[in-house]
Amino acid sequence: MTTRTPRPKPALDGVAAAGRALAILSAFRKGDRHLSLAVLSDRTGLVKSTIMRLAISLEAQGFLARTPEGAYRLDAELLRLGSIYRDAFGLEAHVLPVLEALVARTGETAGFYVRHGERRLCLFRVDSPHLLRMHVRPGETLPMDDSATAQVLRAFGRRPLPAKARAMALPAWTSGATDPDTASLAMPVFGPGPDLAGALMLSGPISRMDARRAEAAKPLLREAAAGLTRALGGEAPAALSDAAA
Repeated sequence: MTTRTPRPKPALDGVAAAGRALAILSAFRKGDRHLSLAVLSDRTGLVKSTIMRLAISLEAQGFLARTPEGAYRLDAELLRLGSIYRDAFGLEAHVLPVLEALVARTGETAGFYVRHGERRLCLFRVDSPHLLRMHVRPGETLPMDDSATAQVLRAFGRRPLPAKARAMALPAWTSGATDPDTASLAMPVFGPGPDLAGALMLSGPISRMDARRAEAAKPLLREAAAGLTRALGGEAPAALSDAAA
């Protein structure tokens, strides 16, 4: 009979340090771009010297980054883990069929974007069969400019919803905001629960997606976003129905 060697228990100091490091990450709330050392200390109850010591390890692992002013912001390793979580949750399995259906029905490019700091990140994309289209690959980022997609991410990513979001006509449509020859439509998608999951968008050259054709595509995008929200267990704000009507 083989005698098992008992696994050594982790040192209490190590457990405590891990708990404090997680407390620092958990101190960030929706809408926080960066936090000062003083705010982190206030939210975690940790002394500043402890936060600074743990932040060195968190920075080395890509969880935190320092701003030029000396504040802290969340870094890319959390995005990587978030992407793994999304895959585990089955986001891709829900989103890609919706994008494929939109492309089949409209002939234009469909994509799904999330906000990444001061940029918007293309998570999923299905290209138009037309050769003339804007070329963006999943994983690429674009600025949070005045495009329909950026407007939706900016407006609906906050709680409570700002007045601008409640008054926004949906789907949002812009022409020439990111690229002078490209127009786009965008709708918010929610889930799980009331949180913004991302922005569902259609884009095409202005020569094909003018105001008349964009108007014809709006009901399709609205229907697709509502179906995706339901599939993700989401709950669109009541104000959204009024704004979209």
